[in-house]
Amino acid sequence: MSLRAAAAYVWAAPCTAVGLALAALAYLAGARARRVAGVVEVALWPGGQPGPLARRLPFTAITFGHTVIALTWQEQHRLRAHEREHVRQYERWGIVFFAAYPLSSLWQMLRGRHYYWDNWFEVQARAAERLGWPPRRP
Repeated sequence: MSLRAAAAYVWAAPCTAVGLALAALAYLAGARARRVAGVVEVALWPGGQPGPLARRLPFTAITFGHTVIALTWQEQHRLRAHEREHVRQYERWGIVFFAAYPLSSLWQMLRGRHYYWDNWFEVQARAAERLGWPPRRP
């Protein structure tokens, strides 16, 4: 691991710790985890059949540092490129991301735009999603 990669892990570590704490609670309820390319991926319903609670969750997948929590393994796979961009955002912003993301949403709402679809971080993640995973090199 390069020094730069190690620094990115350390910088995002407080956020990753939040994700791992949530993953540990989910694991007790039947979720499963695996490590893919340095990121802990968690499937809340590893069997692929989300329960009724899934309809009430405000996300299909959510990222905390180097931890991605998704409803199922299929959603992990489908959203990998998008969520990996959020991992890179945590590596750049560190714990400040916890404030920057909602502030971006607030800024969009104040401008009369959509808090999620126009959030700068989501726009960037959707652009990465179009490129796919792993990222294609030009």
